[in-house]
Amino acid sequence: MIYEIVLFLHVIGAFVLFGTGAGIAFFFVISNRSGNPAFIAHTAGTVVLADGIFTATAAVAQPISGYILTQLVGWELSEGWIALSLGLYVFVGLFWLPVVWIQIKLRDLARIADSEQIPLQPAYRRLYRIWFAFGFPAFFAVLAIIWLMLTKPSF
Repeated sequence: MIYEIVLFLHVIGAFVLFGTGAGIAFFFVISNRSGNPAFIAHTAGTVVLADGIFTATAAVAQPISGYILTQLVGWELSEGWIALSLGLYVFVGLFWLPVVWIQIKLRDLARIADSEQIPLQPAYRRLYRIWFAFGFPAFFAVLAIIWLMLTKPSF
């Protein structure tokens, strides 16, 4: 019964990481397409909040629940699919941590543009392009991790 509970929590954590990441990206891209600093600032504030509540919590819980699962089943952390998953997890984190900082900066720059009734500045556009570019490798790495968890290939 413990295994099933931990597995359930681990799968839910994967859903939260993937779903929140995809949702955040969608809503932030749509808001940025509007070019409206007030709308962007509001959406960015929600994005930062969602990342803090959902993504960060799941990001901490995933390796813990994954480790517990390996102990319950008797898998070694050095097993191919597990080691690759862990490597990809670190890879995702290397993209996610700067993205969190960028989202906060984007929110703040949009708030300034809104309060001063000026267009978004070039610094905003530059950071947004970095944020957008960082999403792709992280997104595909998360998909790869989910595939590894589901298929557990031997190599």
